[in-house]
Amino acid sequence: MAHQLPSTLDLGNDVSLDVSTAPTTPGSNLSFSPVLQPADQQSGIPAMKSQSASRSLSSTLFDTTARTPPVRNICCVGAGYVGGPTAAVIAFNNPHIRVTVFDKDEKRIRRWNSVHPPIYEPGLNHILRIARDGSKECAIEARPLSVTNTTSSNTPDVSDASTPASECGSQCGDHVSKPIAARQPNLFFTADVAKSISEADIVLIAVNTPTKSRGAGAGAATDMTAFEAVTNVVAQHARPGAIIVEKSTVPCRTAQFVQDTLALHRPGVHFEVLSNPEFLAAGTAIKDLLNADRILIGCSPTPSGQRAAAALASVYSAWIPRSRIITTNVFSSELAKLVANSMLAQRISSINSIAAMCEATGADVTEVAGAIGADPRIGSKFLKAGIGFGGSCFKKDVLSLAYLAESLQLPEVADYWRNVITMNEFARNRFASRVVRCLNNTLIGKKLTILGYAFKKDTNDTRESPAVEIIRTLVEEGPREIAVYDPCCNPAQMAEDIGRYVGAEVLQRNGGPVMVYADAYEACHSSDALLITTEFDEFKNTGEPVSASAEVLAPKAAPVKAVVPDPRPFKGDEPTETELLALHTFLLQSTDAEDKEDPLHRFNAVPDCAEDCPDCYIEKVTGTSGYGAGQEHVFKGRLDWRKVHYHMHKPHWVFDGRGVLEVAGMEKLGFRVESVGRQGRV
Repeated sequence: MAHQLPSTLDLGNDVSLDVSTAPTTPGSNLSFSPVLQPADQQSGIPAMKSQSASRSLSSTLFDTTARTPPVRNICCVGAGYVGGPTAAVIAFNNPHIRVTVFDKDEKRIRRWNSVHPPIYEPGLNHILRIARDGSKECAIEARPLSVTNTTSSNTPDVSDASTPASECGSQCGDHVSKPIAARQPNLFFTADVAKSISEADIVLIAVNTPTKSRGAGAGAATDMTAFEAVTNVVAQHARPGAIIVEKSTVPCRTAQFVQDTLALHRPGVHFEVLSNPEFLAAGTAIKDLLNADRILIGCSPTPSGQRAAAALASVYSAWIPRSRIITTNVFSSELAKLVANSMLAQRISSINSIAAMCEATGADVTEVAGAIGADPRIGSKFLKAGIGFGGSCFKKDVLSLAYLAESLQLPEVADYWRNVITMNEFARNRFASRVVRCLNNTLIGKKLTILGYAFKKDTNDTRESPAVEIIRTLVEEGPREIAVYDPCCNPAQMAEDIGRYVGAEVLQRNGGPVMVYADAYEACHSSDALLITTEFDEFKNTGEPVSASAEVLAPKAAPVKAVVPDPRPFKGDEPTETELLALHTFLLQSTDAEDKEDPLHRFNAVPDCAEDCPDCYIEKVTGTSGYGAGQEHVFKGRLDWRKVHYHMHKPHWVFDGRGVLEVAGMEKLGFRVESVGRQGRV
């Protein structure tokens, strides 16, 4: 049978975890977070060793790498917001590794294999075009260009970027042509679970782990249904010696459950379990993957655990400096992911609590945030007041951390973290109440426009978007119309989401007030009030637009307006895929580039859709092409606020829930602006 094939990664026979990291067995109900007990009190298993164990793992990791057989085949189970981009970037930077992504949702797999990928992320399109479709042979200018001109937008003039090559492959003058070999596809999306798992040296589990909606721990505990089901499938099909990696965000000590499941289905067969949580943000996921602050790998401190960690580290070291690859014990890694997101959510709730005080006292939250952020002990990140955080991670992970604390008989700790969620909901509800209050406490007969439906800019991810709850609240006030516009989300998909989460009856086609628009000016026409609920650059009234694709390669600490530099001359004899991507992006910055999609002429033709492709049909019927990862989100231009003002109803209310507007400039145009964290007129 396929799962009996010998692995190229023989990790030894250390079946059990080292006692220093061996967990207690999770409770029998595996659809929610295990109720954890202190190991030394409940199970007799010694408590974890000190930090010296973690340091020893890191210090020996790359000594072990040299003795670890190369990874040839990786399977990622789950083709969602984590699995899809992660697998794509791994394949992109490791052309010698075959990366297969499995998902039971055949519609999702079909879209990943088409020009209609199911998610949008800046930079993802280029990654897919190379890793999934392969590339053509091409030749590039190997020497850097001299920047002869800089426009007002800091864009270099690279109009001479492409010099025709002669038949012999060289170029005239001082130019040197560098041939780039064709590349075969090594990223595959499939619904064949048995084959994809049984052939893999490393299996990444990247399935959804939402908050439980019913039963024990409902509303707080992590729903492990999908994770448990996938673990059972992996246990049945994985080859002996395969490395099983948790990519999903899971409760602390889940690794022991995975080990127990593997042992149950395959007694006597050794597998090593690692924790490798993702630290990605929607809208910057590709940038976060290409320029990761750290790669965290949790493993057992046994020799086989260290070899497994070294094998996974070798995959990342193809593009991530080894100094950024951190190893810990497996439970520290699992908990670190929950704590990281919870700490970020805490900062957002903290500044939003101060925003409420600023509105009451006359202080300006932007000035307060700037003052405290200048303190290096505090820093300026995540101090932007607004309508609260959204997305699938922050709320879920805070609740999971609170539930974990409660399970450990730490009610004060649980209450502390639950208040982060309470403050987030307070910020969102206070914004909606402020809108109603400013409009004389009635919305009957009035039109309101929601600008931004995704939970943050540069993504089409609408999960836990504050806009959804704001729409729900405003519908109850009986408005004539609620117009919704988002520059990155497909209008047809937005309407479907609103019908699912708010109710189909609220859509205008069903007699309700909610209407989704593909044009911003139509959405704003005859509106009584505009609500900015997502911080898209299109909605700003000052500053220069930022290229999302250029930001993908920019260092995380780089200024917002930084231009991706010319990566030439390359560091080695052969440029890496990351260097070629940097050159691709550098050339795209030129307004004179001949090919705005493929300046290096590497792309193969995109896969053809079937004649009955439902996505093509929707685009044809609705005229809403250009959304999603099939092409990069193109900045649609700043709103002409004068034009918007002319077609609005007096007194031209604008409610800035994301702090994107320069208020004085808007007031000069005749708008009445209410901003979070600033004292209003009413």
